[in-house]
Amino acid sequence: MTGAYLPDAFATHKVEAMVKLLGLDPLDVEQWDFLQSETTQDLQAVPGSGKTTLIGLKLALMADAWTSTTCGVCVLSHTNTAKNEIADRVASLTAGRSLLRYPHFIGTIQSFVHTFLALPAVRAKGVEVRSVDDAAFETAAIRLLQHPNYSTLRSYVERQRDGTGIVTGATLTYKDGELVVTGATREPPFRAETTSGKQLSSLKWTLARRGIFRYQDMYAIAQQYLTEHAGIVPAVSARFPFVLLDEMQDTSATQHELLDLVFTSSSTVVQRVGDTNQGIYSDVRAVSGPASAFPLSGAPELPVSRRFGPQIAAVASRLAVRRPQQVHGAGPDGQVAVLLFDEATATDVVPTFERMAAVIVPEDVLLRRPPRVLGARQGRGGSQAYPQSISCYVPGYTPPGRQTAHRALIDAARAAGTQWRSGADSHEAATELWNALRASFTPLTGEGLPALGRLERSAATPGGRVRILLRELLVHGAAFDEAGWGMITEQLTVQMKLLADRPLKAVGLEFTPAAEAAGAPGGVPKSSAAVPVVRAVPGTIQSAKGETHAATLILECLEKNGKKFDVTEALRMVAEGSDPQRELKSVQAAVQLVFVGATRPTHLLVLAAHRDRGKRYAEVMIDAGWDVRDLTEH
Repeated sequence: MTGAYLPDAFATHKVEAMVKLLGLDPLDVEQWDFLQSETTQDLQAVPGSGKTTLIGLKLALMADAWTSTTCGVCVLSHTNTAKNEIADRVASLTAGRSLLRYPHFIGTIQSFVHTFLALPAVRAKGVEVRSVDDAAFETAAIRLLQHPNYSTLRSYVERQRDGTGIVTGATLTYKDGELVVTGATREPPFRAETTSGKQLSSLKWTLARRGIFRYQDMYAIAQQYLTEHAGIVPAVSARFPFVLLDEMQDTSATQHELLDLVFTSSSTVVQRVGDTNQGIYSDVRAVSGPASAFPLSGAPELPVSRRFGPQIAAVASRLAVRRPQQVHGAGPDGQVAVLLFDEATATDVVPTFERMAAVIVPEDVLLRRPPRVLGARQGRGGSQAYPQSISCYVPGYTPPGRQTAHRALIDAARAAGTQWRSGADSHEAATELWNALRASFTPLTGEGLPALGRLERSAATPGGRVRILLRELLVHGAAFDEAGWGMITEQLTVQMKLLADRPLKAVGLEFTPAAEAAGAPGGVPKSSAAVPVVRAVPGTIQSAKGETHAATLILECLEKNGKKFDVTEALRMVAEGSDPQRELKSVQAAVQLVFVGATRPTHLLVLAAHRDRGKRYAEVMIDAGWDVRDLTEH
């Protein structure tokens, strides 16, 4: 391993110099230990512990000392958001930018599997890959199902409730040395010898020959490729003597299995970082062996959060359901509150939260990181239970709601503009605005857009023209009227299309300050009130994972089994001091989502619960120093 970089890469004087260059806080003992470790290990890091900063620092040091021109660092994460954040950090330094080029690789696990395993395997069979996308596969499968060759399958599907899922979920699975067609959960929906089973298999393989795949297919194809070509594993592991896995808790069992096949038996150093208590994306199947379990027994921890203070940390500690942990809050002194409501006052919850945030959170912080409203569910289901979802609190909320994203973008532009004009860090303001734009356009382009540092500067290029539009937003965005917003968003749409080098999935962005004003009482923007109020941005807890907010509101929602309410269960566990690991699995899953949402804010955490269920815990909450407000009494 050490042959790929200078032996003094993590020497104390080099670390201290890099910390000073990056303007970071002094490192604690646990951070020093991980930073200087050159062996395979896991790191359990609580929310806000500086995990991503630490990863960026380690990568910067490695880039500065890297000597090999054929071997590289491999950095893998679960989401494009996490991958982009890491890429942004390494791109901020001249030496770090080398990690964005060959022989190094920074990407998602999915893109790693595609690049080095699945796509070479498919192309070796003479198949041109047209798409690897579940939605694209669904469209193609339903269209092909209408062919006369699949009449028996089509007839069966039409008789079933949600029967099209049998076809759209058809997946390739590597089993007993061959690729077979199964359902999305690896279970075949029919016996292979039945007519429907044969037609489903034929339909799936027809689409595969046309180069149309689901995401999960690529893992099965990669497994077969590794099994049938013994030289692939040593070649890949030799290419990457150091692998860093971020957000490890969200790695699925299938991804675990594949990464184990590639790296476990090699000399590659694999360092895995994450927080098992935030594992809301990984599948429910047990991981396939002790070598894959995260974190490994005896793994070091980063227990100190610099995002929030002791009050929010105490809540987080009580809601850690996968692994007991004591979170220590070293961030701003924050406040925890509970809003009790009933059917008549549910729509008062969000405005009350916005007013609380305006009073409690410093204005500059609130503008820089607008308040967020989070719930586990977006829309109502068939149950009569109340409340079920975000839409119960926010009338007219339409998931995934283009207007919600557009208003969020307006807030981001105004906040970044305020920071820019205040004389604060202009680079940070531009970066935050670009990240907001990038997040907003991702559903339209279908791919993560490049980090700000990688945008070209020439005005003759799309990147350069986007830079010009960014500056226009920063300097003049606050003064734009509806026509101004319409003009600049039309220009952005054109340039993003060129930058992504692919057609947009939707045309135009219809976000305007006029729409924002219409949502306020009397048509007056809330920002003109006596106490400046920043509009809260609603969305799912899942969508906010990895974010940091000034203030966060968690809306009580019905858990997925339709029997319990997530915030009430969280309040009960905190009040009663119950053991999270003794709770029902459904309760654990619901509370784990609450944990993720509750660890986003720096200054204010508010939990909303129905009065009939939450009132019983009010006294305990008040004794703990929480602000408990009953909206039904005002």
